[in-house]
Amino acid sequence: MTRPAHDHEVRSEQVLARQLSAPQQIMMALGGAIGTGLFLASGLAVNVAGPAVILSYAIVAVVALLLGAALTEMAVAHPTAGAFGVYAGMYVSPFAGYAVRVSYWLMEVIATGGQLVAASIYMGYWLPAVPGALWVLVFAVALIYVNSREVGELGAVEYWLVMIKVVAIVLFVALGVLVLAGVTGGPAIGLANVTNQGGFMPFGLTGVWLACCFVIYSFIGVEIVGVTSGEASDPARSIPRAMRRMVAGLSLIYIVTATLLIALTPWNQLGIGESPFVSVLRRMAIPGAAGVMNAVVLLAALSSANANFYLIARTLFSLARAGFVPQRLGAVSARGAPVAALLVSSAGLGVAVLVRAFWPQSAYVWFFGAALFGALFVWLMIFVTHIAFRAPSVPIASYVGAALIAAMLVSTWWVPDLRSTVVAGGPWMLLLAIGYRVSSARRRVAENVQRRSPVSNSTGP
Repeated sequence: MTRPAHDHEVRSEQVLARQLSAPQQIMMALGGAIGTGLFLASGLAVNVAGPAVILSYAIVAVVALLLGAALTEMAVAHPTAGAFGVYAGMYVSPFAGYAVRVSYWLMEVIATGGQLVAASIYMGYWLPAVPGALWVLVFAVALIYVNSREVGELGAVEYWLVMIKVVAIVLFVALGVLVLAGVTGGPAIGLANVTNQGGFMPFGLTGVWLACCFVIYSFIGVEIVGVTSGEASDPARSIPRAMRRMVAGLSLIYIVTATLLIALTPWNQLGIGESPFVSVLRRMAIPGAAGVMNAVVLLAALSSANANFYLIARTLFSLARAGFVPQRLGAVSARGAPVAALLVSSAGLGVAVLVRAFWPQSAYVWFFGAALFGALFVWLMIFVTHIAFRAPSVPIASYVGAALIAAMLVSTWWVPDLRSTVVAGGPWMLLLAIGYRVSSARRRVAENVQRRSPVSNSTGP
């Protein structure tokens, strides 16, 4: 299963500090996944499927479990920050490795911008007069600073940010159950909202499937465990444990909270003007509860953006180490952090500031659709890579996962808010092909110069 000829790609990335423990890996992955996908975009999914969105979460949870199993097997064999991008280059083709890493980098840059735009929406709850673009800028600067520190410090910050939102979700679930049962003093709501307003499945199975295109965005982040393998203190033990616990916990959180959101308020009153969680608590008329939850979802968005910052820096670092972008972007600081890659990647957040300033109402949906193609392409390639990794055996689970992801990608054509996802596919792959050709030519020139250098074989003093 290994490809020794390509192991230099893995060894070239072994300059990052290995300081992440298994709990920190889990929290980094949860931090990337539990963000606007749950706290804001869940409103979009509900509007497509109605109460049956619960089934959509269950379907995507199965896909995430399949992906987690495939990625874990490869990450244990080759623990490296480039993760699935490096694996695609090793087992599929050099172009696949390039395409996966560039797509993932761009997707995470866009997703980070989306998280910061969402954070600015949440700030509008308290300070509606302050321009949202200003909040995007302030949060971006803060996250750049945090990510420039040692990865152990970054992992500790992310650990507590995620802990806050997990505890808040547990409290929300407990409160929701009490409200449904009528224990809080009001009449028992029960499950009337689940069957009213057109029934449990108002848009049929088609709605359930199309909602998966939104729901899968909530699960984007499970692959972070593969990326953290490059800085894990004990990858052989921590990666499988982190992946199993994270995917199982994430699936449970999403299915339970989605059920409660729908049970507590009519599904057709949930949108993206504010977090559905805040909407529900506002209708409960519990003093101060909506404000507290708004603070929690704000921290959730910032936690997710923080994890995404980690990803985009490591992905660009991996591209530099493979020779696809300038080598100076593959340098690490004295703290073992790829600061150069971080700073260049953060330039993409300037787009978030501009989009938020010029299109304040539609900014989140715009970011959401643009990032989804990159996410689905990367997940599809993880399954394809695992199939090649396991050759000549036949990993049925990865074939099923690849088929489901491909079907979701095609299905975005029938979702108006996501149609740009599939439309962007052709032009993006063409740009990737052009970029790969240019970067490959650059790599060949650099290699020729290095071979001709009289000190190319020097090992130093």
